[in-house]
Amino acid sequence: MNKETEEMLSQAYELCEDGNYSEAIKLYDSVLQKDPSNINALIDKAVTLQSLGKIHQSIKLYDKALEIQPTNLDALINKGSALHTAEKYSEAISCYDSAIKIDKKCAMALAYKGLSLGELGNLEDAIKHFKKALDIDRDYDLAEISKKLAQDLLKEKSKKL
Repeated sequence: MNKETEEMLSQAYELCEDGNYSEAIKLYDSVLQKDPSNINALIDKAVTLQSLGKIHQSIKLYDKALEIQPTNLDALINKGSALHTAEKYSEAISCYDSAIKIDKKCAMALAYKGLSLGELGNLEDAIKHFKKALDIDRDYDLAEISKKLAQDLLKEKSKKL
């Protein structure tokens, strides 16, 4: 990657941090015009579109990134996140499973899989995944909070039975 591209991506990232997504997208588009297979620009633009609620557009870009780099963890996890947002939990789990195959110690993929499992009502498996994520990263707030929530829901469910 050349210096100009790096600077444009860095500037786009800063714009996103400031909430200026439309300007960031213009920069990502400029990078992609010159280099349509720039993985960083594809994924970062997809994340930005996801932040704007443009889920289907973001999924298309994650797919494009995965065509170029099928084992890209960022693309797999973020695509899973977008699918989860679109309430396509089984498809999201498939993305997380692919990420976990690549990196068995990917706490984020494990925790996110737990979230999707929870949405499908599979609380026991969700809790197992949150625990696995916490075994890898003890300070992972998302996994800790979600584990407690799933355990509470499970208790409520068993009380009703």
